[in-house]
Amino acid sequence: MGAALLPDLGTEILIPVCAVIGILFSLVQYLLVSKVKLSPGRDSGAPGNNGAAPKNGYADYLIEEEEGLNDHNVVLKCAEIQNAISEGATSFLFTEYQYVGIFMVAFAILIFLFLGSVEGFSTKSQPCSYDHFKMCKPALATALFSTISFLLGAVTSVISGFLGMKIATYANARTTLEARKGVGKAFITAFRSGAVMGFLLAANGLLVLFIAINLFKLYYGDDWGGLFEAITGYGLGGSSMALFGRVGGGIYTKAADVGADLVGKVERNIPEDDPRNPAVIADNVGDNVGDIAGMGSDLFGSYAESSCAALVVASISSFGINHELTPMMYPLIISSVGILVCLITTLFATDFFEIKAVKEIEPSLKRQLIISTILMTIGIAIVSWIALPSSFTIFNFGEQKAVKNWQLFLCVAVGLWAGLIIGFVTEYYTSNAYSPVQDVADSCRTGAATNVIFGLALGYKSCIIPIFAIAVSIFVSFSFAAMYGIAVAALGMLSTIATGLAIDAYGPISDNAGGIAEMAGMSHRIRERTDALDAAGNTTAAIGKGFAIGSAALVSLALFGAFVSRADISTVDVLTPKVFIGLLVGAMLPYWFSAMTMKSVGSAALKMVEEVRRQFNTIPGLMEGTAKPDYATCVKISTDASIKEMIPPGALVMLTPLIVGIFFGVETLSGVLAGSLVSGVQIAISASNTGGAWDNAKKYIEAGASEHARSLGPKGSDPHKAAVIGDTIGDPLKDTSGPSLNILIKLMAVESLVFAPFFATHGGLLFKIF
Repeated sequence: MGAALLPDLGTEILIPVCAVIGILFSLVQYLLVSKVKLSPGRDSGAPGNNGAAPKNGYADYLIEEEEGLNDHNVVLKCAEIQNAISEGATSFLFTEYQYVGIFMVAFAILIFLFLGSVEGFSTKSQPCSYDHFKMCKPALATALFSTISFLLGAVTSVISGFLGMKIATYANARTTLEARKGVGKAFITAFRSGAVMGFLLAANGLLVLFIAINLFKLYYGDDWGGLFEAITGYGLGGSSMALFGRVGGGIYTKAADVGADLVGKVERNIPEDDPRNPAVIADNVGDNVGDIAGMGSDLFGSYAESSCAALVVASISSFGINHELTPMMYPLIISSVGILVCLITTLFATDFFEIKAVKEIEPSLKRQLIISTILMTIGIAIVSWIALPSSFTIFNFGEQKAVKNWQLFLCVAVGLWAGLIIGFVTEYYTSNAYSPVQDVADSCRTGAATNVIFGLALGYKSCIIPIFAIAVSIFVSFSFAAMYGIAVAALGMLSTIATGLAIDAYGPISDNAGGIAEMAGMSHRIRERTDALDAAGNTTAAIGKGFAIGSAALVSLALFGAFVSRADISTVDVLTPKVFIGLLVGAMLPYWFSAMTMKSVGSAALKMVEEVRRQFNTIPGLMEGTAKPDYATCVKISTDASIKEMIPPGALVMLTPLIVGIFFGVETLSGVLAGSLVSGVQIAISASNTGGAWDNAKKYIEAGASEHARSLGPKGSDPHKAAVIGDTIGDPLKDTSGPSLNILIKLMAVESLVFAPFFATHGGLLFKIF
């Protein structure tokens, strides 16, 4: 078999060192962003120009001075707006976390009771799950440690989301102020802030998991099977918090967005982010709580689960049986190298290449994805060579399958490149630089109905290539290394998570920066720059969602495999009625879940529209700009609606595996998991891309950059109004239902895996009675 080249001590040092480097790098980026001062003064931008040659295609003078605007007031106004957005986001998250905290404690107790009851709460050692000749730690220990790792995952997920939101609200006004000196400066500020979130999250997730494994080892000793089974709670904690963050944040942001757009743009004909619009602060708060805090928790959940799925399978393969620490930690080593690769990649955007014109923004962001993927492929090759023995065996549904280290390298690489393909296909279908979105924009000539028809068709069509990419990576990785191969393919897709998140968080920060420029009354040239940043951010946000959905599909399949192994099911036979009814119900769940989230956005938006109309009608001088709107009421409507409405969809996802497992048993549950995976991925991809395409079709008409776009505009024309309606319909699709679905498929799978011992022992009550 041979041993790994990297000694165990090397692994014990490498993983925490990479995590600490990631955290330090994010602090450095944060300090660089904080150099942009939000207090008025002659040098209210970044210091130190010393009459240098003009960079970024603009001389570094402040445009305000040229147009005779008082610089002092603009900076104060930006600081004031930023403060309002930050306060709104913080108060929403605190309210959300109070509710989520109650759920967390209740669910932790449930995990302990269910798993403890597997052996009747006995404290005696028991035969191991996969090797009945050996004695392992009692089920009560698994119950206790699973509960601890669940709480660890949940807290890490909440902190990841919160820190991301904090840095985003810190950076938005600074990006606006930097936009006065040229688009390049603004881009770097927004991108650096995104990198703070990306690196903090990747490094924190890795460090907490590594520390938890080492602490659990003090008790478990040589019982690695039990240890890594208990660690799966970490993934469950991460994803269950992500579900509430995504759904709650998604409802919040879209209620505000739809309300602001319908009354402001369509009825009152005022521009987006106009300070006269009462919902404008709530809309900007929503970008942070939905796209940043929600996305952060979501990708952290994927990362935690793919690591857990790989570790569970590895612990019952030759790595775990022979107690080989370095190959056992292979999934964590990949993530560690990923942090270093993303660090180098980030420097390409902020230091090596300077952006000099608007048209360079999107290529620069795409370059990030390509560079990180190429460097990561080299990184994986090195890791697979030094951290794995030349040949080993992987657990494959009851038997051990012989695998070579180069095969495992291919599994990770195929996941990594599939992620890139999904990202670029998503970009093709959602960026207004390509024909699909331009066709959707063109269809607005004949009104909103044709726009909706074209947009839906685009979303359905955009599923084709991503699904083939996922299918190929599943086939390749399963053929080489069974379920472990699929788990590491998912990790491959997520190995560049720091860069992916940086690109993703960049979008909402630029969006906020544009909103602040509009509200602070800055010149239209500044708004053009922030719009250019935002349009690129919209596409990259769609790419980020593509990654999240693709990785969710692989992660949940890997978790499904681990569940089937743990629940001792030899084969999942679709032709048995128990499994088939599960398949049908599972395939229905994403529709039920989407219906709930869409309706929640609709009813919350309804309240918002009524409130915005009421203010326009009853506050004298509001349209003229002489009176201030009541922003706080709109923020409160969004907060109350999202907290109330996030509970039913959350309950649906969390309770389904428990009800099915307890009453119908593990075979039916395996059907439900397969069904929800197969239908959830399709709906998630089509919903995200349809929404993204409608949004960018509207921006295409508004920007008027080409002859074709100008023939459809300007703002306020009939085609533009049709585009705004399409965008409004697409909002809940792309920011609430679509992204939440990937959590649904992962969360049900990881929950089933955590409760598998209980379901295998006590499940299927109904079939036992009859």
